[in-house]
Order: sequence, then structure tokens, then C-alpha cells
Amino acid sequence: MKILVTDDISPLGLAQLEALPGASLVVRTGLSEPELMEEIRDADALLVRSQTQVTERVIEAAQRLRVIGRAGVGVDNIDLAAATRKGVVVVNAPDGNTIAAAEHTFAMLIASARYIPQADASIRRGKWDRKSFVGVELRGKTIAVLGMGRIGTEVAKRAMAFGMRVLGYDPFLTEERARELGVIRKSLEEAIAEADFITVHTPLTKETRHMLNRDAFARMKEGVRIVNCARGGIIDEEALCEALASGKVAAAALDVFEQEPIPADHPLLSFPNVVVTPHLGASTHEAQVNVAIDVAAEVVRVLRGEPFRNAVNMPSLTKEQKEVLEPYLLLGEQLGLFIAQLVDGSIADLEITYGGQLANYDVAFVTRTVLKGLLGYRHGDEVNYVNAPYLAEQSGLSVRETKQPRSKVYTNLLALRVRSEDGEHRIAGTLFNGFGPRIIEIDGYSVDAPPQGKILFTRHVDKPGMIGKIGTWLGNADINIAGMQVGRKETGGEAVMLLSVDRKVPEDVLAQIRQMEGIRFVRAIDL
Repeated sequence: MKILVTDDISPLGLAQLEALPGASLVVRTGLSEPELMEEIRDADALLVRSQTQVTERVIEAAQRLRVIGRAGVGVDNIDLAAATRKGVVVVNAPDGNTIAAAEHTFAMLIASARYIPQADASIRRGKWDRKSFVGVELRGKTIAVLGMGRIGTEVAKRAMAFGMRVLGYDPFLTEERARELGVIRKSLEEAIAEADFITVHTPLTKETRHMLNRDAFARMKEGVRIVNCARGGIIDEEALCEALASGKVAAAALDVFEQEPIPADHPLLSFPNVVVTPHLGASTHEAQVNVAIDVAAEVVRVLRGEPFRNAVNMPSLTKEQKEVLEPYLLLGEQLGLFIAQLVDGSIADLEITYGGQLANYDVAFVTRTVLKGLLGYRHGDEVNYVNAPYLAEQSGLSVRETKQPRSKVYTNLLALRVRSEDGEHRIAGTLFNGFGPRIIEIDGYSVDAPPQGKILFTRHVDKPGMIGKIGTWLGNADINIAGMQVGRKETGGEAVMLLSVDRKVPEDVLAQIRQMEGIRFVRAIDL
């Protein structure tokens, strides 16, 4: 087997590959795309970091390639869609830099509390100024950790060691898991309102982008301190500048920015109480060694045909599995994504029911797509088809599969039921010949709608004029309605409605619709 390495990878990682029986390790760095296309032609595996661009042309040139290993987390330099089409597994090393990122976060936390970089710079300018750098202690303070994944959990442990009161916010953090970690589970609003320090550890998704915005800063304590070593864009930098200028935020420590490198004239750099570093969260010798060892181990497992965990694309299906299950993979992910947007609070339980002929097959792949949609709504690219069950287990989510071979109405049926703090929600779907995936039930109401695009979902009193009033609000906001589905159980009771719209419904319009008499529930769904 030929294993091609095209970026600088730690020798400790390469040693595992060299020890693989029958393996031939070829290290060639700095290749142009044509050179890489030639070199990869007979390769079984490719190992890269961030420098090598693994384009569709490169992947198509490969004739024997089975796995691409990325020594690190991000895979922006790899065309995942092309790799998936080619049947090539892409693996990364998401755990190798966890401690490095957590430690850098805490270094930034302390630096923001004690003004260490500013004091160092002052001495170097020939001053001995002690009064200007009076800081605050961590002991006894409250810290809000926004995102309780791997890194957030490690930060929480270190904060507790410093005697801090730790609030944890994560959409999938259950009360039981919070108790295990020793943190106090809070909503986002509660966490930021109570905290003396706030540190973010969420992925950057459309839901978390500008999570800390003007409204969020307005809810915070006077003199709060902010740390971001996760992703640029989670904090609205313009709003942060305003909060720094007003004194609402006493200090900020940032390792990541909305634009990187950060422009030299960026307003944030003008504040003396802001500490900045150039995206150094994973930049330790140990982390670089760890990611090399981790990804090499994953590549070895793939080449040996052993189970692997950190794939970022869908593993290949057998021919029979692909013929039967492939249409349900998209349906499962879309249903998971839809129901995730119906739920408020932490999801503790998920039941997936497979009905009809679908119940006769190994549906593990479909379950993975459901979990990817459900967890990926708030956790973004961290969730993939292979690691979704692992992440569900880590978050304390109970997942059950139920099979009902006899279905009275549909040849095949896929239904999800979730339990959260606000109760239960259920959604079901199937495939209609000639029409593809369809949503056929939401919370007991029969509907018939494609699971795609932008949808306004309402539950309301079934009386004349309700639909027209909602349509009027959308029309006033210049939002076009492309399709409509209504479901009800009885005349004059409650009904649900799904409106397919051409663009996302703004929050202010949703707020106006919520105030309408007879409206029970409103949610903008983005599939």
C-alpha cells in the first residue's frame, strides 16, 4: 500500500504508518496540483495538514485512494463532496488539540483578569506603573462556559480548580451530565446575565454567528470579561467595541477574529484592555504531535478495515444498502434537522421508529444521518455521519431504535420522537414515488410537505382569517410564499401550517406573528 504524505507531519505519527505491513511511505511536500495528481494516482492513502489543497481534480486522479487523513481539525482544504462521491473516507484528529486550546483559553482568561501583556509592554517602555494594572481575582467569580464540548469541558475543570463558580450552557447539556461535570446548567440568557467571565466554545454556525451581539451585551453585568478562543464570528466585533467603549466589558481576550489576519486598523486593536493572539489555540508542540499520531492511527484503521471514529464524510455503503437506504439518508437528516428547530431546551431522549419494509434492513446508517441533522443544527461541522453516535453518547442523549415491520398506510415510514424540557415533539416522513422525501406528520397533525428550504411553521387556533393574517405579515415584510400545507384534527380546534418561503423570516416578523390572537407556536425552520 502506498501512503502519500504531502505536508510536514510529526515523525511520531509517520512511524505508525511505516510499521503497517505492506506499506510504502512516500513523503513529498510542496507539490503543485499537477504533480500531486500524478503522485496520488497509485496511492492508497493521503496525509495532509492545511497546506495541501486536495481538490476535486486531485481526488478524481486517484485510482486506488481509500482514505485522506487531515492532521488537525479543519478540512477546508479537502473537497469532501468529491471524496464522498469517490468513496474515499476523510478522517481528521479533533481531539489532539483539546488540551492546547483549553490551556490557551485559560491563559487568555488570566491575561484579561490581570492585564499581563499590557504590564509587560509598559515595563519595556521604561515605566514602572503599578496603579494602571490592578486586576481581579478568579476565585469566587462566576464564569459562563458557552459550549460544553471537549474544550469547554476542559476549561470548566480548570475554572473549578481556581475556585470559580461555573455555569454551563449547551443545547445538549442535560442536568445529569451537568451534575457529573460539577457545573450549573443554565440557558444562554441566564448564563451571560450572571457571569463575571464569559468564554465561548461553540462551533461557528448560522445559529451561533453573532451569538454575543448587542442584545446579549445589554444583558451582561457591568465589567464582564470576554474570552474567545473558538471561532471568529461568534462575537459581533462591532458590538464588542461598543461594549468596551461604554465600560460594559472591562476586558476581552481574543484568539480568533471575523477576518484573519485581523486588519491592522481594526478598532479592537485600539483598546488597551484587549488581549489578542494570532489563532494560537492549537499551536503547541504536543498538539502537533498528538494530531499526527491520532490521524495516523485512524488511517491505519481504515486501511486495515477496522472500525474508525473521526470520519468527516459518509463511509461507503454496500451496493444493496445503497439501493435501499440511500433515499432515506437525506430524509433522516432533514427530519433530524427539522425537529431540532422545534425544540426548546436540552434534548434528553430520541426515539427513531422504522416502519414497513424499512424495518427489515440494517438502518444504522440512517440513524447516523438523523443524529447528524439533530446534533448538527447547533454543533455545526463538529458533527459528521460517523461520529454522530459518539457525540450523542458524550452529550448524554439517549437514542432508541424501534422497528414496526407492519405499517397500515405507508410502505416505509421514518418517525422521530424527542423529549426535552418543553415536552415531546414527533415528526414522520416517507418517500412518495415521483415526489421524493415528504413530511407526513408533525406532532400528530397530518401534512404533506417536502423537507427542504425555508419554512415558517405555526400551530394556531383553527378559525377563519388566521392564514390570511399571517400571510399579510409576511407580505408586509416582502417575503414571498412558495407553498402551503395545513393540518388539523378537528374543525375549530388547533391546526398546524407549513409555509414554504423564499427567504428567512426575520425575528421581528416572528415576534409580530407570535403576538397574534390564536397563535400557539411559531418557528422559522431552515433546511
